[in-house]
Amino acid sequence: MHILVTNDDGLLAPGIAALAEALRPLGDIDVVAPASGQSGAAHAITFLAPLICERISIGGSFFGWSVDGSPADCVKLGVQELCRKRPDLVVSGINAGANRGVDVIYSGTVAAAVEAAFIGIPSLAISLEASGGFDFEKAAVHAHAVVARAIALGIGPGTVLNVNIPGLDRGEPRGIRVVRQSTAPWTDTYDRRADPRGRSYFWLKGGGERGDEPRVDTDLAALRAGYITITPLQYDLTQYPQLEYLEGAWRDG
Repeated sequence: MHILVTNDDGLLAPGIAALAEALRPLGDIDVVAPASGQSGAAHAITFLAPLICERISIGGSFFGWSVDGSPADCVKLGVQELCRKRPDLVVSGINAGANRGVDVIYSGTVAAAVEAAFIGIPSLAISLEASGGFDFEKAAVHAHAVVARAIALGIGPGTVLNVNIPGLDRGEPRGIRVVRQSTAPWTDTYDRRADPRGRSYFWLKGGGERGDEPRVDTDLAALRAGYITITPLQYDLTQYPQLEYLEGAWRDG
């Protein structure tokens, strides 16, 4: 088993170091990650500038490749050029902060996993809920268990599993739930400020409020209840009921 580990928090983020170490018993590990934080980068790719890559060592030992690009760039370049062989699996994380519900649209962590699925490699995106700090070492133990189980189940090409681990300051997770993605929206707010010339600018505030979640079978609800959540994602965005309706409507005039 050859595993490519990546993230969106950057090659030197503590979450990726803990994840890579935890996954070593499962196979050979290659690490390819952004040179700097790419949170919120979604599925951006770089095509108008070169991608500068550097071999990075930690404590005198080679750790991984730093790529001056997005998480999706890292997967594309890792698979095509930087990994010692084509990966059998891509694992992205451990992200500092949960990626549940509509977060998956914005998340560079999830985008890296989806990019792997595009090119025929099964993948997992793993995130740790922000709650009184981040215990990545402990979270990595749970990540190892989830990834090992996914390998044992034989997840195939095109599979993307979005995994969220609840904040561990609340104690150990209550278990694992396989659930759907929540669609509850964020309620975003901005700080309005003025620059020295009196021009207005706006800064998105962190920690926005999530809308009500009436369903209990979602990643948002299960994570709030203290469970590790697993949500299979798809990258085919076609809205099939509307497709059928519009095909008929256009045909019938």
